[in-house]
Order: sequence, then C-alpha cells, then structure tokens
Amino acid sequence: MDRILERAGSSLLERRMFAKFHGLRDSPTLAPDESMEELLVEAGRDALGGRGADVVLYGHTQSVQDFACGPGFAQRLRGGLGLPGAGFYGVSQINCVSVLRALEMARCYHSRTAARPGDRVLVLGGDHGSVADAARIVPRVTVAGDAAVAVVVHSSDGNDVPRYRYLSGGALRDGRFHRSLRMTTRELTLFSQSCVGHLAAALQEAADGAGIGFPEIDWIMPDLSSALFWRNFCRETGIQQERISLDLLPKRGHNNGVDALSALQHADMTGRLRPGERIALVALGPGAYFQVVIVEVTPESFSDLSRESAPEESTEW
Repeated sequence: MDRILERAGSSLLERRMFAKFHGLRDSPTLAPDESMEELLVEAGRDALGGRGADVVLYGHTQSVQDFACGPGFAQRLRGGLGLPGAGFYGVSQINCVSVLRALEMARCYHSRTAARPGDRVLVLGGDHGSVADAARIVPRVTVAGDAAVAVVVHSSDGNDVPRYRYLSGGALRDGRFHRSLRMTTRELTLFSQSCVGHLAAALQEAADGAGIGFPEIDWIMPDLSSALFWRNFCRETGIQQERISLDLLPKRGHNNGVDALSALQHADMTGRLRPGERIALVALGPGAYFQVVIVEVTPESFSDLSRESAPEESTEW
C-alpha cells in the first residue's frame, strides 16, 4: 500500500497516517500479466462447485472499461463460468455497496412469482483498482486493492446444504454527497461526520427486519476501509469492538465492494463462527450509499441433518 501512495505522490506524513490511524498496511494488486476477468472466473467456478446458475449478478465499483475488459466481457465471463445461457447483469453506479445490493437483488429473484425450487443466482464481486494509482485513493479515507468474490444464492430444494440463511436487509442513501469522489474538502468532512449515523440507521432497519436488536447481532463483517471509522462507530453506537471482524484490514485493506464477504469467508475458515450466530454484512461508500444484509449461520451446515429441515421460503447460500 505504501508503494501505491508513494507512486501517487502522497507525502510521507500522509502515508504514515493511513498506516497509523486507518490501520492499512498491505493492499493486493493484480500483476501486469493478470486480469480481473480471470480472477472473477476462478472465484465463480469455485462457488458454483460444478453446478449451474440461472442468473449472474456482477457487482462492481469501477467501470469495467476502466480495467480493460473491453467488448464481449459478459459473454466471455459466462463462457469461462460454463454458463453460456445464464442471464448476466451488472450492478454498478452505487460504489462499494454494489456487491451487497446484488445479494438483495438475488433475494428478490427468489421472491418473484415465477420462482422455482432449485433456482440459483451467482453473485460476483470485484474490481481492478485501475492502472492509475491515484484512482485507487479516496483522499484521507482509504486505498483500494484488487480482489474478487463469488457466492451462490439459492432457495431450498433439498439438494444444497446452506451455510448461511438470509434474514433481512437495510439500505440508506444521502443525496447530499452525490458528487462522490469529486466532493469538496468541506463535503468530504461532512460525509465523514455523517457516515456513522447513516450506517447505524441502515443496521437498525436490517435488525428490525430480522426481529432482533443490536445485542443479538453476533458479528459485523465490515467495510475494510478504515480502523478509525470502526472505532468511532463502536464509540457512538455502543457496539463492542470485538464483534467487528477486522482481522483482514491490515493484511488485505479495502477492496471496494468485496470486503464484507471476504471478512465472512475468513471468519468461517478460521473457525470463529458457530451455528445460529447472526452476522451483519456491511458496506458503505461515497455517493453516499449504505447497505446491510443480515444472515444466520445455519445449524444444518454443522451437522448431518437433512437439507429438507430448512424452511421452504428461505433464501440461502
């Protein structure tokens, strides 16, 4: 990360600020001979596990043209995923909430009138920060790296053992900050001051939808843009900092819309999650957009219980 900031002309003082106050140390970036397309295909194929999907939703912050995907991107991606007949839709223009918004859209797909048991939606997320280092930097806030995630959202059909069950979601937008990264210094300051309250409101909406209170949320899988933001968030909301999964922040930093799902996977792989725990996936970004999705770790995924024990109306991963 320090090299990115240095190449972009940041001063030594600014670089130290990112490390000391925001907790950012390393930031993954693609090598010149690597492409985001390849990364997305690899993540998608892992998530599919040899099975298909009816629809692909690709959430991204940057314009795909900015990272040289070029004409035919959707067709190439479907071919690489082995899904030539699947519907393919981009979810963008909402900055870092795009991936979690795609999860909400997948939920809507399963709630449609024509929904069928066994419908599957592949949600992809990932951005190439840009060949220009300066485009990776949100002034005074964070530095964006390159990463991809994929998750299959499906309804109950007796064939899949879900790891997580969708409970509810919440969202908020403040149009005062529509200038996004073109905000003035004054607007950036006001945006920073507003973020905690707005995110708390979106989290409250999601918790109300799940019928739970803040104390019943076991984990928050955060946007990994800044440790300073989460310290302020915990101080102002009373949520314990130990419930914010920040393990990846110094190791991976901020990777646009994939942060919350990356943190969820890391927590799962390191054995931190338990059956029945409620987890809030959180994203926020300039614009200003805020998105929360609350899921539950399913007991079925920790046992040999039949998949048929899950409620028919649930949407699961």
